[in-house]
Amino acid sequence: MTRLEVAVPFRTFILKTANRCNIDCDYCFVFNSKDQAARHLPARMGLDVARAAARRIGEHVSAHGLLAVHVVLHGGEPLLAGVRHTADLLAAVREGIPASVEVQFELQTNGTLLSEAWLDLFERYRVVVGVSLDGPSAANDRHRLTHHGRSSSASTVRGIELLRSRPHLFAGLLAVVDLANDPVEVHDYLAAFEPPVIDFGFPHGTHDDPPHRDDPTRPEYGLWMSRVYDAWLDRPEYRHSVRMLEDIIALSSGVRSSVETLGLAPPTSVVIESDGTIEGVDTLRSVEEGATRLELDVFDDSFDAALHHPKLQHRQEEGAAALAEECRRCPLVAVCGGGYLPHRFSRNRGYQNPSVYCTDLAYLIRHVQGSLQRHGWQ
Repeated sequence: MTRLEVAVPFRTFILKTANRCNIDCDYCFVFNSKDQAARHLPARMGLDVARAAARRIGEHVSAHGLLAVHVVLHGGEPLLAGVRHTADLLAAVREGIPASVEVQFELQTNGTLLSEAWLDLFERYRVVVGVSLDGPSAANDRHRLTHHGRSSSASTVRGIELLRSRPHLFAGLLAVVDLANDPVEVHDYLAAFEPPVIDFGFPHGTHDDPPHRDDPTRPEYGLWMSRVYDAWLDRPEYRHSVRMLEDIIALSSGVRSSVETLGLAPPTSVVIESDGTIEGVDTLRSVEEGATRLELDVFDDSFDAALHHPKLQHRQEEGAAALAEECRRCPLVAVCGGGYLPHRFSRNRGYQNPSVYCTDLAYLIRHVQGSLQRHGWQ
């Protein structure tokens, strides 16, 4: 059987519909990291790019017999593309993909520009919306300020409350972990908005540029998320999921993960930039200049060309084959999956390293698994 026959097709297509942002998050992997290419890309995606991307998606689903795909509008801040232009983009994408294929639209935003007009558009195309918010104002504004250094919290909260008026459009909240914030306070604050999902993420870091720690000898990020787990578990009134924790629970039970930050399943997402260039994992911008570049675009190249690009071959390795030797020996590898790809990088060994969050993931996984055993769930 050839490599082409065994490759796992893309199922999530991330369209960078806007490549500018109205706030200036200091941890942003697009504008404040190693690779600054996004600053030189078109401010918004043109309809010609959207049509070409849709045509390529249609080819891909036909070639691989897919019945449904996710199309995620991302940025920058995708709402900067404007309601009318975004409506045209959505129409171009939907029209370019065979009608027999279900297209599940999503959008990730900072929420500050949400309006009734946006929600009306999302209703028309059944776009579900995720909002980024790191916690209460003091926590959120430590990193997520406007370009003038002002708070973005009130505007984001206003957007979330507007979105809550149409709960079927509310996909959930995305928060970046900051050790300076109290984990239970952050979790409970976010939970009060009644999101279906809270998605916590660790700040991007590499072995050459590791994340901040107050005490490098302790698994501080694992301890932080363990306190979130305890708060989430101990309050039966909560109905939301916490994606990282649910993935650990599922993987500990032998079920595959829903995201590519954990587990051993090959990732299935691909990025289309505002100029039509194709990238694998855009968070690799945090690793080094040019780490995301494939020299492919939707005008001239298929998604199968990206699927088999040498830079993405490690993403197609099933199981632990692509991981560092230390990871392959670890009894937790089926759950942590070696950690998220950008967090494994070093200039000396490339991606053949354990995650910079290895001790944190190990602590958190054992904490969750121990809880499951105590409750008789495993």
